[in-house]
Amino acid sequence: MENVKSLAIIPARSGSKGLKDKNIKLLHGKPLMAYTIEAALESQIFDEVYMSTDSCEYAEIAKEYGASVPFLRSKDNACDTSSSWDVVKEALTRYRQIDRIFDMVTLLQPTTPLRTAEDIKQAYRLYKDKNADAIISICEVDHSPLWTNTLPTDLSLNQFINKDILELPRQKLQTYYRINGAIYMINVERFQKHGANGLYGENSYAYIMDKKYSIDIDTEVDFLMAEIYMGQ
Repeated sequence: MENVKSLAIIPARSGSKGLKDKNIKLLHGKPLMAYTIEAALESQIFDEVYMSTDSCEYAEIAKEYGASVPFLRSKDNACDTSSSWDVVKEALTRYRQIDRIFDMVTLLQPTTPLRTAEDIKQAYRLYKDKNADAIISICEVDHSPLWTNTLPTDLSLNQFINKDILELPRQKLQTYYRINGAIYMINVERFQKHGANGLYGENSYAYIMDKKYSIDIDTEVDFLMAEIYMGQ
């Protein structure tokens, strides 16, 4: 897997409803999205670090921190119902139209600012070592799903917890993980053939991150938590 042409896509549309203008909200003196741009550039694995945005203001800020914005996101992909993978598909198409062809694409959401350049490099190393189709970052869950269940309308706890695990110490329970949203790395050919479904196949692997660095900012509380972690 030599001479891989790689593209980083950082999706940052304007008009966030959960936390107004969160992608440019100042976190320790810098716009939130700046941390992801800087990590992508510092990793030195990308031929292009592209900020996908519908906003001229966001585009100018992205350029200040070193990202490329050769075109703005289309209106069709700038609404609440547009997925990140619609954005990736559009970006690959637009780059192809200007004769820029990539072998691998990495989606780096700006809402996970504690993900580092080293995380990106380690994920890419895994991608190459495994000759993988896809690498996705994950982290351990805060609470085991073995202690969760649905509730009936009468709120009965009968059989809420599997009796086999009731007396087990926490350390004896299986470790569960979740997708943390920090890094999605996929072979372009596979993505074009299977779309987002191509992320989860036999040749897809997990890059495990510390959950401390896996915070995904969607609310004011999340933002405050990121500030606390960065201040440590």
